[in-house]
Amino acid sequence: MTRDSQTSVPDTNKPDARSLVQDLANYRKPSMFRSLFEIAVTLGSLALLWLLMWLSLGLSYWLCLLLAIPAAGFLVRLFLIQHDCGHGAFFRRRWTNDWVGRVLGIITLTPYDFWRRTHAIHHATSGNLDQRGLGDIDTLTVNEYLSLSRRGRLKYRLYRHPLVMFGIGPAYMFALKFRLPFGLMRDGWRPWVSTLATNVGIAAVVVLMMWTVGIADFLKVHVPVTLLATSFGVWLFFVQHQFEETEWADEQDWNIHELALHGSSYYELPGILRWFTANIGIHHVHHLCSRIPFYRLPEVLRDHPELASLGKITPLESLKCVRLVLWCEASRRLISFAELRKRVRTA
Repeated sequence: MTRDSQTSVPDTNKPDARSLVQDLANYRKPSMFRSLFEIAVTLGSLALLWLLMWLSLGLSYWLCLLLAIPAAGFLVRLFLIQHDCGHGAFFRRRWTNDWVGRVLGIITLTPYDFWRRTHAIHHATSGNLDQRGLGDIDTLTVNEYLSLSRRGRLKYRLYRHPLVMFGIGPAYMFALKFRLPFGLMRDGWRPWVSTLATNVGIAAVVVLMMWTVGIADFLKVHVPVTLLATSFGVWLFFVQHQFEETEWADEQDWNIHELALHGSSYYELPGILRWFTANIGIHHVHHLCSRIPFYRLPEVLRDHPELASLGKITPLESLKCVRLVLWCEASRRLISFAELRKRVRTA
């Protein structure tokens, strides 16, 4: 049975999101020792790999680039620790979360306070068709796309092209866009202080590293690590909401708990990738209760096995998500440009 034929039939097997929220509150308590351990392992491994990459420059640049892959993994993991700090999930005290997040933001090129605010908007509006635009990947409905001019359609198609979405776009966002508080530029002084203070911190670290190892060596080592990490980070964010069985709703039908649970995926990754990605693949649980530290998310799946089959996609299945670019309000699912062309020809 296709999803189209199921839209009018209520699914009684779906877990009740509102009651789950109360249950998940039991997993919100972080462990100071575990949190510090995760930071130490991640930051220490990143520093060690960076040193090995620099030392390998005298042997082979191909070896250096090979080491850039795990180094990028640790940089992504560091960003996800910062992400948990932004949700107030990594430590008990807000002050500790915020200052750890701000320091990590210098390494991840992410202005912590600015990003925390835009990400909070993403969580508060996820799946709401009437509140798209900030903290999300731009997604048009079929009718919105068809109403665009030829130039507008071309711009959207370029934006959704994989080379732009996972290559040029991430590099632009972390290297340039995050240097100013775009989207919150008129929201007072806080977004400006966050971004400019992070910029000063980044500049100080870059100058120090260039003075220590040399400008050329620093660029040879750090640029590939950053490019790989930003691309993989955007891929994770993309696939956790841009999958075929995701759900969107108009304002009048939107429910924050239901859309958090059923609009986010469970990205079932192999064990080593689950570790590097700090369990962010358990995204439907994270959206339902963002105050759970990442190292406690597997406990939720253990105690609530019904969630393990909800919105589940495998790495192989996730590759097909790249072609899903438009929300079809008639069939209530994401479709590709090719499917839209087929529908237009039929019509």
